Amino acid sequence: MTLRLASAGESHGPALVAIVSGLPAGLVLDRDAVDADLRRRQEGYGRSPRQKIETDRVEVLAGLRQGRTLGTPLALVVRNVDHKNWTWGMSSWPPDGEPSGKGTKAVTLPRPGHADLAGVLKYGHDDVRNALERASARHTAVHVAAGAVAKALLATIGIGVSGSVVDEERLRANIDAARAERDTVGGTVEVRAKGVPPGLGSYATKEDRLDARLAFALMGIQAVKGVEIGDGFALADLRGSQAHDEIRPDRRRDTNRAGGIEAGISNGEEIVVRAAMKPLPTLMKPLASVDLQTGEAATALVERSDVAAVEALAVVAETAVAWELAVAAKDKFGGDAIGDFVAAHAAYLERIGWQ
Repeated sequence: MTLRLASAGESHGPALVAIVSGLPAGLVLDRDAVDADLRRRQEGYGRSPRQKIETDRVEVLAGLRQGRTLGTPLALVVRNVDHKNWTWGMSSWPPDGEPSGKGTKAVTLPRPGHADLAGVLKYGHDDVRNALERASARHTAVHVAAGAVAKALLATIGIGVSGSVVDEERLRANIDAARAERDTVGGTVEVRAKGVPPGLGSYATKEDRLDARLAFALMGIQAVKGVEIGDGFALADLRGSQAHDEIRPDRRRDTNRAGGIEAGISNGEEIVVRAAMKPLPTLMKPLASVDLQTGEAATALVERSDVAAVEALAVVAETAVAWELAVAAKDKFGGDAIGDFVAAHAAYLERIGWQ
């Protein structure tokens, strides 16, 4: 069975939920390791005060017994601590009593660069909050938890994944300048995966291509506007003799311009992926917009926001790449039990003579 992930939840709802299916039985999970990734997602220069309100921890409601997966769907929950201030406004059912707390008034001022306007037009909402709550990057928390599970699976076959900011010193200087001007900034993150054997993914169909799946996963993260594999866009300015990685007799390479993927398949070199994040659209000095209720010109909604979340993106991107690599590895090696998965990986490496 292939790995699958489904999630639900709103930014200020009671909780974020994920269901992970297809995990082999017997995989050992470390709750502290999952929580550590959740904590990393909340940290970083330029984050908003909400990160001091929420202290994300994972809860497991099903699929795990005494730290080992059962081979059945794994149910993960990350609670929204701030929901206590939104109980009336984000009630699942028509609330009783007088309006109280936050979210009691309809939002009618869409923000340029967010899902606000497109969301209400597509789904026929009369309150922008019905779109912005799910479109918020808050729901990446539970995807990070699922990605941490994927990293545990990959670790059993020697694959490690790490994410980082490209040029962090420059990013922090940009954040300081933007904060002083009540503005926001974006940046670029890089994810590297070591220990990936050749043969994950396929050229058979476009859906099977590993680079396509990684690009899909990263472009699915809020505010990401560009993805490159290896040297990416820079390769467009090179000749073929300069762009490709020559093969040694041992089938390894001295360069890695391809970023570890050729023709949609991992080639055994380190996988390198970068994602570019636009500046966040919630601004303390809002841009021009329209009041959807009156049709008059107005300024966009102002709601608590980060100056930047690029360091957080590095964690979200890391776990997104880990998830896709885990899917590809599970498709390749199978296994209902973790021992079967590990044994199939070892047998494959022996067949291809890969050290």
